[in-house]
Amino acid sequence: MLNRESFFLVVSAPSGGGKTSLCKRLIGSLSDMAYSVSYTTRPPRRDEINGKDYHFVSQESFCAMKRKGAFAEWALVHGNYYGTSFKSLRGAIKKKKDLVLDIDVQGAKKIKKKFKNSVLVFVTPVSLQELEKRLMKRKADSSEEIRKRLKAALKEIKGFPLYDYLVINEDFSSALSELKAIVTAERAKISRIKVKSRGGKFNFRKFTF
Repeated sequence: MLNRESFFLVVSAPSGGGKTSLCKRLIGSLSDMAYSVSYTTRPPRRDEINGKDYHFVSQESFCAMKRKGAFAEWALVHGNYYGTSFKSLRGAIKKKKDLVLDIDVQGAKKIKKKFKNSVLVFVTPVSLQELEKRLMKRKADSSEEIRKRLKAALKEIKGFPLYDYLVINEDFSSALSELKAIVTAERAKISRIKVKSRGGKFNFRKFTF
């Protein structure tokens, strides 16, 4: 009998690149996928729900969790803390679901180093001009904040060689199809297959914490 080990799908993009929308649509269109809800100290935006989009916590609470070693990765991004808890990762593995992590480049580096079974995807708009339009359209940041985010985007884009796949989000439907194709291909990898027999179970690769 063949069985497959789950994996972590790490998706990163510059702010406004569309990664969160892509991740949520991906989960809704494929079976056995879960979304890793990150912790953050930033205030919620319009229509964001605590516990669904993020776990919104105070800086004091976040730092307390960090001191206790609760985070598999954490980073300071645009003046706010973001982090992924070990609890959410363990939960996905226990449920045998592929887990989607919507995190920045700093976090992706840490996850890749700690979890060799992770798959990294970098999402980018077709140009910085397009990225600026998207940031302005969502009306969530001041002109100064948008300028800072565009500057940070240049640095983040230079880090894409760290990733396994690159998705250019010029057309949302096409980008989503590419992301689904990546998941399908990764699920079919021989290295993820576990073989069960009367003689026992043979694991070709294991998650480690």
